Amino acid sequence: MDLATSEIDDGEPKLEEEEEATESEPDLPPEYCHYRDEGCEFADSCLNCPFTQCLYDEPRGKQRWLKELRNKEIARLFSGGWGMRELALMFGLSQRTIQRALKSTSSISSLIYSQKMDRNEETE
Repeated sequence: MDLATSEIDDGEPKLEEEEEATESEPDLPPEYCHYRDEGCEFADSCLNCPFTQCLYDEPRGKQRWLKELRNKEIARLFSGGWGMRELALMFGLSQRTIQRALKSTSSISSLIYSQKMDRNEETE
């Protein structure tokens, strides 16, 4: 082996059997490949998934979905009478993050949010 090839492949000789095995295996189309559909923590299998697009196909998909779920729960509790400070303590977030979560959920929660903020300012 010469110097140029030993630097590229770390100087380890490859086995001829490994090269022959990869060359003899055909590259099958997806419909002829069999794989285990193990699913994820949200569904038992990919074919029974409740989501239209896999959460793992999108960048930060799972994180985004969990955050939206958290924000909806914050909005639900806020509309049920919970205060900003209580929600911040419950979720382990700052009051400003609770405000952002309420703003991002929907226009209905922003209406409730503005009414609540008026009441909070009056009490302080």
